[in-house]
Amino acid sequence: MVDLKRALDERCRRAGVRAPSRAALYQVLPRLAGHVYEIRRQPAAVQAVLYNLDPHGMVPGPQLALYCFNYGTLAVVSFAAGLPWLDLYQAARLRGWRPRSRGLLDAVLRARGIA
Repeated sequence: MVDLKRALDERCRRAGVRAPSRAALYQVLPRLAGHVYEIRRQPAAVQAVLYNLDPHGMVPGPQLALYCFNYGTLAVVSFAAGLPWLDLYQAARLRGWRPRSRGLLDAVLRARGIA
């Protein structure tokens, strides 16, 4: 977040506009349109976790993280731990987490400096 705020401040300064506050950034992050992934382009183990979705469809990043952490094997959880930070940040705000899976996500967020 520090790097994001610094880069945004610099860009706003060059454009001659006032930079948003840190609080404003935290308010908008949960609502940003994040990444979307093609299910058929994901590893086979990840596709198996998404069994109830159309294999030719798309899945939002936060939902992909939720499925992987909640229902995946160690390999799938490891894959999800490497998703972009915005996907993990937004996934942490979704409902439907199993307690142990949520603990794994929280550990990844702390290790990556996201939470």
